[in-house]
Amino acid sequence: MASSQPLSFDRARADAFAAELLATLNHGALCLMISIGHRSGLYDAMATMAPSTSEEIASTAGLNERYVREWLGAMVTGRIIEVAEANTAESPGVRYSLPAEHAAYLTRAATADNMAVFAQYIPVLGNVEEHILECFRSGGGVPYSKFPRFHDVMAEESGQSVMSALESHVVPLVAGLHERLSSGIRMLDVGCGRARIPVRLAELYPNSTFVGMDLSEEATAHARANATAQGLRNIEFIARDLTDFDWTAEPDSFDFITTFDAVHDQARPLNVLRGIYRSLKPDGVYLMQDIKGSSHVQNNMDHPLGTVLYTISCLHCMTVSLAQGGEGLGAMWGEEKTREYLAAAGFRSVEKRELAHDIQNNWYIVHK
Repeated sequence: MASSQPLSFDRARADAFAAELLATLNHGALCLMISIGHRSGLYDAMATMAPSTSEEIASTAGLNERYVREWLGAMVTGRIIEVAEANTAESPGVRYSLPAEHAAYLTRAATADNMAVFAQYIPVLGNVEEHILECFRSGGGVPYSKFPRFHDVMAEESGQSVMSALESHVVPLVAGLHERLSSGIRMLDVGCGRARIPVRLAELYPNSTFVGMDLSEEATAHARANATAQGLRNIEFIARDLTDFDWTAEPDSFDFITTFDAVHDQARPLNVLRGIYRSLKPDGVYLMQDIKGSSHVQNNMDHPLGTVLYTISCLHCMTVSLAQGGEGLGAMWGEEKTREYLAAAGFRSVEKRELAHDIQNNWYIVHK
């Protein structure tokens, strides 16, 4: 009987690939449960507990024991939480513990290293799968309104990668910036989202004034309420479409402009960059944080977050741009295209910097 497989079929390679797929299924499921562990506070609770029963863990976290027990099953088989059985009369039953080495990457105390924050992207993006599949068939995009928790996760991620290093690493990237902010300058954050960064800077530097712009009225309203609650009077927020920013931007108005992973989401990213050029004073500085990677997929094979970033791009960054009739640049537009767009916008001086704690982004210090 003739074989249905080609003569070149490598059984060992096929079996190895099947094993990788099984691991992928388990890891994908684990991301969902890691997200739940983070959002429910289970990791934070367990980090301070001695080996404990599911009842004790649920009680400490204020959660339902039956759900906690099933979650613990996924954590144990996923090799995240350790389990031991105590058979003594004084202490019967199964005990669970979160090793300190694992807690260092799964708890809020981990500051910049909490990988559970990133795991949240998997369930958040899974919510738009049906919409994305329709776009595969018919084109178009999925608008921001279909991503109810995306701003929450982005704000939390920003809190790790930027907020935790804002004073110690980010501000010092630009020579003399601390002194200028202390004396009093005008700053614009384009694509500010919930604006945790400019709000923090407004708190740190009361002599300077700050403006945050974003397409999302929900995000800017949240940012405005947060700033008001803190009693800040040196910051304002504007909800606006930036597709025409290249000619509507206020000329020569800002000493310092920032974008934090925001340019590639725009409908017209080059127009936004030209608007930033227009708004920047002749001696001003533009600090651009954007995704680290190459514009050529073959050069991203060894990127530690390559698959994750292309997935986030397909299910969010690219599609929200296309939903606005934009070009759908995508998160992995890469350093080559970034430099091409900055040059096309008129910028002549671009210096790339990297921060050791931030494996996801490049930081560009840009001058006219």
